Amino acid sequence: MTSADAKAGSQTSPISAGTTKGGQGHDGKNQGGKGHGNVQRNLKTRHISMIALGGCIGTGLFMTSGSTIAQAGPGGGLVAYAAMGVMIYFLMTSLGELATNMPVSGSFAVYSSKYIDPALGFAMGWDYWLNWTIAGAVDISTAALLIQYWLPDSPGWVWSLLVLLIVFLINALVVSAFGETEFWLALIKVATIVIFLVVGFAMICGIMFHPAVGLQNFTYKDAPFVGGLPAIMSVFLIAGYSFQGTEVVGVTAGESEDPGKAVPKAINEVFWRILLFYILSIFVIAALIPYTSPNLLGASDGNIAMSPFTIVFQRAGLASAASIMNAVVLTSILSAVNTGAYASSRMLYGLAKDHHAPKIFATTTKNGVPMAGLIATLCMELATFATSIFGQKFYMWLVTATGLTGFIAWIGIALSHYRFRRAFKLQGHDLSELKYRARFFPLGPILALVLCIIVIAGQDIPAFASWNWGEIGMTYFSVILVLALYLGYKIKHHTKIIKLKDIDVSSVSPVPATDAKKD
Repeated sequence: MTSADAKAGSQTSPISAGTTKGGQGHDGKNQGGKGHGNVQRNLKTRHISMIALGGCIGTGLFMTSGSTIAQAGPGGGLVAYAAMGVMIYFLMTSLGELATNMPVSGSFAVYSSKYIDPALGFAMGWDYWLNWTIAGAVDISTAALLIQYWLPDSPGWVWSLLVLLIVFLINALVVSAFGETEFWLALIKVATIVIFLVVGFAMICGIMFHPAVGLQNFTYKDAPFVGGLPAIMSVFLIAGYSFQGTEVVGVTAGESEDPGKAVPKAINEVFWRILLFYILSIFVIAALIPYTSPNLLGASDGNIAMSPFTIVFQRAGLASAASIMNAVVLTSILSAVNTGAYASSRMLYGLAKDHHAPKIFATTTKNGVPMAGLIATLCMELATFATSIFGQKFYMWLVTATGLTGFIAWIGIALSHYRFRRAFKLQGHDLSELKYRARFFPLGPILALVLCIIVIAGQDIPAFASWNWGEIGMTYFSVILVLALYLGYKIKHHTKIIKLKDIDVSSVSPVPATDAKKD
């Protein structure tokens, strides 16, 4: 523990962050054995790239993206996704700088502890874990509904348990099994979107659809901007949720064979991924489907036949479009549950390494899998799923109450990067020492921080207008929980916000340097 950590009351373990390629620590001994509590660096660069890519593509794009166009018009939808895309780009570059300097599992909690306040790391870690476990329960419920599309008379709970079992087996083997699974699931999603864009632009230009659709829907009735700025602000939330999960690449840095190469590669490509898979997809949907179509809102209720992707494929003459898109969305759900189990187990692992969780969660199998954290995560998902059967109201409350957790994690990333870079400069370091350098500092983290706060504050304005305390409490439960955890830990352990001059900015893992981007 450094003197800076001691002053701040931090208990960040250098071992958790200090494993190098092959699962070896600074002493050169293999630390991947059971009881040693260390993960292994077995994720390849192609795994990291596809995990980052897959994190950008979820059911939000396939199902609910059309509702942004319905509510704010084609122009409003594009502006909302573009604004959120810019925010995500800056967040990912911030995360890239942090993750290459300190590649560690449970990264968000560790960075908050190390660069801001140990109490904040404690709060962020547990809140993020809770979010993924509840999200996992929602996803296994959704997976059952998707399978029942083909087998309507089968019991849904059987399929949910099967999905949970499959995810457990994937994550219980070796981390490379998780990486390989995500690689192929992401590839399916990417191929679907590429085909969608090719078909969509062919229809717009009149190659596959006569007469050419053109851009007439961008000027139809009140388009392109419907409802003005308030409408655009309202769909920021939908767009923001669509991007949640991109931050998981920061967690994978702790198990990457070469984080100095893999993480910057994944981060540097995020701009093009957002442009290709979101902006162009929204553009095609807006051009082919008028914003007044009730189908755009119908997909938000989980009707696969109303998915914008399904509608476009059907108009192109693909009769089995609904079944194909149902299969694609099912792969997205499997990917989400798989990623959630991975991220949650690693978050528990990181929390335990920092003495913020029971020490059993800091142990690993001989293959470097934090089995205790994985089992605890899946048991929590199973318990939450059970509430959907026996207590639907409580289940829906849990889902709503954790809705803002992703934005809270993003705030932690932006704050951690801002304080890390300021401390780095204050302590006399040169930017050339960084293995990866986020561009546009301090604009990037500040802009991301402001946008996240705006989205959180604007989540339920009507509840504030009527002072409906029940709705306010449910909507902002994640914020209340983080504050309670933060203050509780701070009061008990008497921690303080770490002064910039006392922050330990040294790299704790000798990862290879990569070509840094100049500011």
